[in-house]
Amino acid sequence: MFHFDRRLLQHFDWVMLLMVLLVGGMALINLYSSTHIPDHGASSVFFKQLLFFCTGLLIMMVILSQEYQKVAKFGYVLYGIILLLLMYTLMFTKAIAGSQRWIDLGFFNLQPSEPAKLALILVLASCYSNLDVPNGYRLRDLIRPGLLVACPFVLIAKQPDLGTALICVIVFVSLTLFMRLRWSTLAILSTTAMGCVFVGWKFLLKEYQRKRIETFLNPEADIMNHGYQIMQSKIAVGSGKIFGKGFLEGTQGHLQFLPERHTDFAFAVWAEEWGFAGSVFFLSCYFFMVAWGINVAMSAKDKCGAILAFGCSMLIFWQAVINLCMIMGFLPVVGVPLPMFSYGGSSLLTNMAALGLIMSVRMRSFPAAATSP
Repeated sequence: MFHFDRRLLQHFDWVMLLMVLLVGGMALINLYSSTHIPDHGASSVFFKQLLFFCTGLLIMMVILSQEYQKVAKFGYVLYGIILLLLMYTLMFTKAIAGSQRWIDLGFFNLQPSEPAKLALILVLASCYSNLDVPNGYRLRDLIRPGLLVACPFVLIAKQPDLGTALICVIVFVSLTLFMRLRWSTLAILSTTAMGCVFVGWKFLLKEYQRKRIETFLNPEADIMNHGYQIMQSKIAVGSGKIFGKGFLEGTQGHLQFLPERHTDFAFAVWAEEWGFAGSVFFLSCYFFMVAWGINVAMSAKDKCGAILAFGCSMLIFWQAVINLCMIMGFLPVVGVPLPMFSYGGSSLLTNMAALGLIMSVRMRSFPAAATSP
């Protein structure tokens, strides 16, 4: 006999849906401006992203209608599929701008490294929720989670896409700290991390990656080459002043001084056109959405739900922080998009699926509702 769970209606997460629509709406307005074609209007890029956003809403609704425990169990299947796709990109796809990141599906280019981040959260949630260590995790307890993050990290770093690979590590670290470590384990991992930074700088980073870090430390030293992006981004943000130059009136973006204005540097276009006031409004909506996700994690009814909601919130939070700091010159340019805001179908669909998981956890954090046949 079929039973309808009334929680789907009684406890629907209208707050998160409102934030998604607000942030998504501002993102589409910004994309229209940054890719606007004079005398023609909206570009094909805008219509593609609008289609991705509508598809993302559908995916979000499908995911929130499912029990999140079942979705987490599917994580290992998705994780395996993503690893195969990552290996496929390295072996069979053509390099674009020196990187092998996309699989041409005809109707759109799939970037497997984006859903890899969500798949990693799903498998870590399954792993940690089944691992109960009352006094905190020991080093040996982290071997399996460490291997789960190491596989996609290596494959993504070889594309090369160091920014996305580091996001996987940061999400893993955030979730591991959320689960509580022993002090001895934390000390060992901190020391190891510092050693890895030294080894990575000395032997693993490519020349262009070192150059990006050196440019971050002193962008004026190479203003016409690697420092150009940072300088133009800072000019765009600063020139917006209090209330901005107005919609479609930004000079840095429309005169094409600002590179990657619809992808990595999308927020610089928003800051120039809407100013400090518009930026504060956007960031308030954006980080309220993240804070709401963390609140969902704190009130989840079980360990799996808490890990999923926290992991998805951290996925969006850390990408946003890195992108915004990059735009304002506080971090080197690493190619991390602003979730829900930068152009990109794979990124948008992945982040909206993550938000759907958060909504699913919240809707099922309440006592069981009465059912009817």
